[in-house]
Amino acid sequence: MELAAHAPLLSALVTIIALIFYFYTVIRVGGARGQYKIAAPAITGHPVFERTYRVQMNTLEHLVIFVPSLWIATTYFARVGWLAPALGVIWIVGRILYMQGYIADPNKRGTGFLIASLAELALMIIAVIGIVMAWSASA
Repeated sequence: MELAAHAPLLSALVTIIALIFYFYTVIRVGGARGQYKIAAPAITGHPVFERTYRVQMNTLEHLVIFVPSLWIATTYFARVGWLAPALGVIWIVGRILYMQGYIADPNKRGTGFLIASLAELALMIIAVIGIVMAWSASA
């Protein structure tokens, strides 16, 4: 079976890895709360805690774009079936780079943010193309 036939399985794996990464950001926030003695529900305090918290929240904000785009692209852009999961992997790599850069220094978050954002944009574009192609084929 060719790689394109495994696209849903690959996208499922990418989704789980993305969720594990998000869960990791949650754990890091909890650890930073303890390390910097910032009791919930406070979200301000030590700058490293604040950056760690922003990484978690920004990742959550982007999951809302990433996950549906990944699955719509996987479902409807079958012409290059491996492309959606590959873009998903790129998104995860971008988010990891974003996390590492932002926590170290907010000015270092740009590269990871750009990589992940371009992967999101590409997923949205191929999702729309796939929908249009499916719509046209059914008309």
